[in-house]
Amino acid sequence: MAIVFGLVVNFGSDEAAAHAACDVVRGAAAIPVGHRQIRLHEPLLGQVTGAGGVPYLELSAVPVGVGWGVALDRGHERLVLTAAELTTVGRALYDLVAELSGYQAAKVGLEPEWQVDLAELRQDWTAELAEGHRVLAGLVLGETVLADLRGPSFVPFAAGFVWIPYDGERPTSLTSD
Repeated sequence: MAIVFGLVVNFGSDEAAAHAACDVVRGAAAIPVGHRQIRLHEPLLGQVTGAGGVPYLELSAVPVGVGWGVALDRGHERLVLTAAELTTVGRALYDLVAELSGYQAAKVGLEPEWQVDLAELRQDWTAELAEGHRVLAGLVLGETVLADLRGPSFVPFAAGFVWIPYDGERPTSLTSD
């Protein structure tokens, strides 16, 4: 089973913004982590059908060698990172998100896809959105997206976007600490 650490972005139906974001990801510099320079794989862009049956464009940016059993990493060394190093990668991915526009939701982390599905958030995570629960830390939303469900934990992220601030990664059986 693969476990992916990366950035996932929901662009709704905005193809132009999604393709522009792919160009930003392609042009991103390697992420300095200790003595390493971690590159990003070619961005993945596809149409996903959300929990409500509504399709949306989803972009994934996956750091090379950072996941566990990730098909994209075949032929690349697997990097065993500490939680602090993984947090450094996460913060760099959020810096990348700050350069994007036209998206509805974005999240960095381990398997974050469900957290950018607006229908799933609306159906199953209303209490967590209202209280700013830690499980949603790092969730970035467009200013008007799910505005009726968001609590005071959402603060400005970039022009036109709010978020529950990212609090980094914790040591797990998947980190080296």
